[in-house]
Amino acid sequence: MTTNRKVLMLPGDGIGPEVMHEVSRVIKWMNDNCGTAFDIQEGLCGGAAYDAHGTSLTNETLTEAMASDAILFGSVGGPKWDNVPREERPEAGLLRLRKEMDLFANLRPATVLDALADASTLKKEVVSGLDIMIVRELTAGVYFGEPRGTDTLPDGTRRGFDTEVYTQTEIERVARVSFELARKRSNKVHSVEKANVMESGVFWREVITALHAAEYSDVDLLHMYADNCAMQLVRNPKQFDVIVTNNLFGDVLSDCAAMLTGSLGMLPSASLGAPGPNGQRKALYEPVHGSAPDIAGQRLANPSAMVLSYAMMLRYSFDMCEEAELVEQAVQNVLASGLRTADIKQERTAPVSTDVIGDALLSELSKLTG
Repeated sequence: MTTNRKVLMLPGDGIGPEVMHEVSRVIKWMNDNCGTAFDIQEGLCGGAAYDAHGTSLTNETLTEAMASDAILFGSVGGPKWDNVPREERPEAGLLRLRKEMDLFANLRPATVLDALADASTLKKEVVSGLDIMIVRELTAGVYFGEPRGTDTLPDGTRRGFDTEVYTQTEIERVARVSFELARKRSNKVHSVEKANVMESGVFWREVITALHAAEYSDVDLLHMYADNCAMQLVRNPKQFDVIVTNNLFGDVLSDCAAMLTGSLGMLPSASLGAPGPNGQRKALYEPVHGSAPDIAGQRLANPSAMVLSYAMMLRYSFDMCEEAELVEQAVQNVLASGLRTADIKQERTAPVSTDVIGDALLSELSKLTG
């Protein structure tokens, strides 16, 4: 790369700073040895930001995020902030980032690496070679729809309500991301909703069917109800290539798919916005695993998902596919060597620390490029 690209690191809470430290070592190694030329800045988000500034995301950090070429995000939340006002909870900072940056497409790969095929709770032959991409709509649907809240009915009883609502544009843009991804994979998309019981599901199916006919007829499109999709993910997961679905179902199904791989600690994700005038999308990359406050500060966390999130950044934000494959291969080689953190350790083997995995990754990168 001829010019430096700006990457904002937001380590967040819990194990976030620990896994982010390991990816920062990988970035420095690649800057020194592969010419990636990233300028790294660091900021606060989540509980760490609330402790320092009384808000889970400051306007200054949001401005930094908007001006960055990509964001690497760690994790947010923990019981320490359970009594913080809802609008300032650690998770509110991440939600605000996604909303303000309009990061509408959440990419959640569920891939079973050869070295971890035995780690899944499903039979090895069911999950071996699994490679699914779930595309979850991230900035609309029931998590953001209005009206929402609680009220008191005339008889004195209370009720809570949320609204599932989607516009044609919101559905079309996430569907386009899915179809474009499928063209680079196995050319098949499952669109998942509940058209049998929800008007928004009927509308979702209508919009995606029309878009497919108009622009993506070369891609195989199948429709599936969300409950059936959940069942099929544990029955025959390898039937899927790309799954596109709404915010709520995507939240549930992506975690279901994640556990097919044996550990949330292994899985990265990307949240993408619309292409700008230069063709580049605003983007945020984060591991799926969350803040794991019970092991925070003990150097027990698996940094692989954070490192693989960096690989996704290389691929989707900077079109550096060879470098992304280098990082991914290094992760696979470390796993193949038998090194494991506690979340994926094998029987009769001792787990290793976060920094041991980090050291091994740097060693593998050196071997692969030597």
